[in-house]
Amino acid sequence: MTANAELPAQLPIDPSAKRGYNQFLLLVAGLGGLLYGIDVGIIGGALPYLEATSHLNASELSAIVAAVLLGSVFSTLFAGLFADWMGRKPLMILSGAAFIISIPVIALSQGYAPLFLGRLLQGMSGGFIGVVVPLYLAECLSASSRGKGTGIFQWLLTLGIVAAALVGIYYSYRVAAVAQAADAAALFAFKDQAWRRIFWVSLPPGLLFVLGSFLVSESPRWLFRNGRREQALAALLRSRIPEQAANELREMEETAQVAVRSNSGAVGHDSLLRRKYVIPFLLACVILFCNTATGVNSIIGFNTGILLQSGLSDLQAHWGYVVFTVVNFLMTIVGLSLVDRSGRKFLLIIGTSGVILSMVTTGTLFLRTEKQSVDCYNLLQSEIGKDQTLTLHFDPTQAARLLAAEGPASNEIRPERASFAVIYSYGDFTASTSFVRSDDPTPQTLRITRESCVPANRVEALFKNPFADLQAARTAPLKIEKALIGAVPVESHGWLVALGLYAFMAFYAMGPGVCVWLALSELMPTRIRSNGMSIALVINQLVSTTLAGIFLPFVSKHGYSSIFFLFAGFTVIYFLTAVFLLPETKGKTLEEIEAHFEGHQA
Repeated sequence: MTANAELPAQLPIDPSAKRGYNQFLLLVAGLGGLLYGIDVGIIGGALPYLEATSHLNASELSAIVAAVLLGSVFSTLFAGLFADWMGRKPLMILSGAAFIISIPVIALSQGYAPLFLGRLLQGMSGGFIGVVVPLYLAECLSASSRGKGTGIFQWLLTLGIVAAALVGIYYSYRVAAVAQAADAAALFAFKDQAWRRIFWVSLPPGLLFVLGSFLVSESPRWLFRNGRREQALAALLRSRIPEQAANELREMEETAQVAVRSNSGAVGHDSLLRRKYVIPFLLACVILFCNTATGVNSIIGFNTGILLQSGLSDLQAHWGYVVFTVVNFLMTIVGLSLVDRSGRKFLLIIGTSGVILSMVTTGTLFLRTEKQSVDCYNLLQSEIGKDQTLTLHFDPTQAARLLAAEGPASNEIRPERASFAVIYSYGDFTASTSFVRSDDPTPQTLRITRESCVPANRVEALFKNPFADLQAARTAPLKIEKALIGAVPVESHGWLVALGLYAFMAFYAMGPGVCVWLALSELMPTRIRSNGMSIALVINQLVSTTLAGIFLPFVSKHGYSSIFFLFAGFTVIYFLTAVFLLPETKGKTLEEIEAHFEGHQA
């Protein structure tokens, strides 16, 4: 292996062509981020109409929502192996193809099985994309543009979430118009078409992503590791000037020579327990854990419910969520413009500081109102029917009845502006209702049934509570754990909470949102990058799953204030990690970062 890379003779230099290719590469990667964002956000707008027209029970609907996560966990776990085996480019094509196939499977489905299969494919697509696109960008972009390039992936990911929210609110207006002008049969037919159209709208980005993936080069570092040196140089020359390409190829050769010397040493192999592998791997895992433990996915997923409980009306809460997604999108642009100038460490410190402050502020706002809540579980327990179910229509009259039973403790709560939620269990399985409000124009009905709590099969039970006795839960009596009735805050309180959430999203998007994909792809050494990224992302998704699963029960039992303080506590760990453990990687090649963790001077 030569010490210096040899360039092809008389190689023509066309700066505009290289600039154009780099822009095209960023566009393709950005489309991958867009698909990832659509995967996350598309079900939110479609679910109300799917629930109204599909005749699926609560367990089946929950499984369809969770299928994306299930597919994502499995595909993320194996994405690194696939990326090393087949290459980054073929895996990008495969992930886009899985997304494309999932759309007609879902949109043309007439039952539970194809819906579940289509959502599973979408999740697998998202899991592959979440690993391979940041990995591909880190290995293809130069050190000076790697931060901006990977940031574009996150930027268009946020655009996908915004687009999903806008599509959802567009169809909510359309459904409202049809409801006023047509009969029940016409409304049912329109809702059935609405959720199918929402999925069809997401097909074009998938087609463009696959087409673009065919046109980009393979990762030069993957080519070099697989002994295809000339092709690696050719891939580098598509986006770099000859001198820069030669320098990067020489660094790859020097890193490979270090590994060869290690292989011939006393140990006999390049141990994965060396500090240059262990430290960056553990650091990336901590960052990925804390990044999700900020609560970002739960706050996005339950945003409308949070705003409703804070005092906003239904329409205000839905528009508040749209504004929330727009803040995410716009502040990602700010982070994108700063990441290669100010550095990753600086943005993470500023971002996590702002997240802590906004979460503590929002939690304090809720704490002031939650102190007035009273628990009327005894009254509800006495009203359970012989079939071990409970149906409750919550309106001002019902609120007044529940409050009267609690006596003077409930005097500060007005029946015409009250909120209500129930935590209940059948055996070892616990569930909770969403918060409902007595001032809702359409009276809300809480239906507590065994089907809404107890899993339909052992697989679902394993994910919900692996230590539970499913057979006993199928005959266990209904137990009301808590039935909290509280005051709905005034509208001004709702807007203060909204501002707190907007501040959270702004700081998160500017710092952790942009930098997390960089930290994941930059910190990992070349030898373990793909598999290490897969493991770290699986940890990230397991944390996200756990938080999403406990969010509503935790909030119903302890209040929104407690969950926001919990998120702030995890973010303190994130802040300390960024301050004391994370090295600055701005402007360094991947080989220089690897040398830093080995203890060598870059």
